Amino acid sequence: MGLLKKWKDMAYSETANKGDLQRLWTNYFQKEKEIYMELLKTPDEVVEGTVKELAERFGVELMTMTGFLDGINDSLKEANPIEEMEEDTKVNLGFDKELLYKNMVAAGADWLYNLEEWNDIFDEEKRKALYKEQKSSTTIVKGDRIYPNDPCPCGSGKKYKKCCGRNK
Repeated sequence: MGLLKKWKDMAYSETANKGDLQRLWTNYFQKEKEIYMELLKTPDEVVEGTVKELAERFGVELMTMTGFLDGINDSLKEANPIEEMEEDTKVNLGFDKELLYKNMVAAGADWLYNLEEWNDIFDEEKRKALYKEQKSSTTIVKGDRIYPNDPCPCGSGKKYKKCCGRNK
């Protein structure tokens, strides 16, 4: 069984004790924050190694590193083979800084996108712009409604109901 499947079975278990799951996630989020703090200190360095080596480097359990790799994968310049990942699978953490920031915003992970380490990467104005860009990318804007007696948008000069809005 691949590491990702083991992680998901453990972290998203339907049968696990709720208290155990809450402790797992509380611990995971703290470790995740520590790893990001370390990575953001040298954002242009591409950290590489096997899953096991990275877990040891960041002082986390193998399953925690697996969850971390799953979470960061969409923000990487080159995605890792997370579906078939094993302990000795070579992976990299070369992330796109803007994409990572926006993905943290999209996930609602304020404990990550508000890390002090971001201050050395983007100024406040840039962080606000990225935040706004991410938030507006998920906002649905409906077009103006055309009513039957409005002028037809095709420019014919007729009422909409007598032109393009007519049932044929």
